[in-house]
Amino acid sequence: MAEAIKGAIHSIETFGSVDGPGVRYIVFLKGCNMRCRYCHNPDTWDFTSADMRTADEILQNAVRYREYWGEEGGITVSGGDPLVQIDFVIDLFEKAKAMGISTCLDTSAQPFTREEPFFSKFNRLIKVTDTVLFDIKEIDDEKHKKLTGHTNKNILDCCTYLSDQGVDLWIRHVLVPGLTDSDEELIATKAFIDTLKTVKKVEILPYHTLALYKYEKLGLKYTLTDTPTPTPELVKHAEELLGVR
Repeated sequence: MAEAIKGAIHSIETFGSVDGPGVRYIVFLKGCNMRCRYCHNPDTWDFTSADMRTADEILQNAVRYREYWGEEGGITVSGGDPLVQIDFVIDLFEKAKAMGISTCLDTSAQPFTREEPFFSKFNRLIKVTDTVLFDIKEIDDEKHKKLTGHTNKNILDCCTYLSDQGVDLWIRHVLVPGLTDSDEELIATKAFIDTLKTVKKVEILPYHTLALYKYEKLGLKYTLTDTPTPTPELVKHAEELLGVR
């Protein structure tokens, strides 16, 4: 018998209300290749974890909360970026769907490629994924590289592919004053979103500084110490330009 796949777990939230439809049991995985300047979870970048669990172990605990999920709720896998642990997520979602549980993937899609073996695994995953929370960090590729350390070409390709495959999308954009809030780029982001066929929701996530203590604890330099949180007026303006719904 093959050894069970284990996921490197960062943390678990048993009663999430904003990370997918309905009430969700959220599994935060370790590991992310990007280094977003405003990241609020730098403690998930590292791929190692003292908490290693199988899909069966996750589900055994998750179903204890099933009565709270209602018709729309279920399990969300977030990170980090769960696609760096795609084998584990496939195992978890296939078993969840066999149990009639709604599945939601929260990703920035940086690992996405149409090359093998990843692409076949990705297609297997989306067959058992009901909703994808898709984080579009920056529409301009050069600015995206400066913001995250990586191109966005494969990321936008992933978003289009998910739409073409009929997967429900919730599009998210973190609004950082002076960094991701220009009218030009928000309009360009909306133009891209308008090409997608399966968008169910568009959200602005206002930048915050609640994770500063994590950077200090990890000995990491935080480069946005002088960046203010967006005002309600700026958030509303961005929502109008992005077509929040």
